Amino acid sequence: MNSDIRATEVLLIDEENAKRGVISTKEALALAEAAELDLVEVAPQATPPVCRIMDYGKYRFQQQKRDKDARKKQKNQVVKEIKMRPKIDQHDYDFKVKAIKTFLQAGHRVKVSIFFRGREMAFLDRGRDVLNKVMAAIVDFGKMEMEPRMEGSYMRIMIAPAIQLEAAKKPSVPKEAAPAPEKKANKEAAPKTADAAPKKEIKEPKAAKGTEQKADSE
Repeated sequence: MNSDIRATEVLLIDEENAKRGVISTKEALALAEAAELDLVEVAPQATPPVCRIMDYGKYRFQQQKRDKDARKKQKNQVVKEIKMRPKIDQHDYDFKVKAIKTFLQAGHRVKVSIFFRGREMAFLDRGRDVLNKVMAAIVDFGKMEMEPRMEGSYMRIMIAPAIQLEAAKKPSVPKEAAPAPEKKANKEAAPKTADAAPKKEIKEPKAAKGTEQKADSE
């Protein structure tokens, strides 16, 4: 950066992201100083090296912010793993199923692994039965993403949280708004009462006939 750049010539990109072409490093430094910015070597391995005129302090701040956001995303995508044995006792099973539910409610994906030791490899169905039992216990909290498969001495499944599944179903909510047209139908039906009003007006001429009869009697 700046005076630490060893190349005699550089391909310069100015502060407005415009290419200035290949110029001497001294000239590039002079342009950076005139703009009160830094000359930063962004591609030192290129021939000639590529340099950019920029506010290096601002650039470092933005880069650190991007790295921080990337780390947050990685934390949110953590996969939790729960290990069991084919002959797991009930107390241990209940404890681990509770942990799986907690992870799923927190929005984490969970990998459930059954570890087989020695001769237990001859009874893979027992491990599959344990996994099926787990899925039946957490059916309201998650859904199996990956069918049981062997990885060395482990039989594993992947479970996705139900939170993600509910988010995927949200677009179907507008369908429930379908009853709204019924209100319009009721509003449209209202004018019928207005149509009935003229029928009352038709009765008014009867009164007029009465007055005519009185006039005749007179």
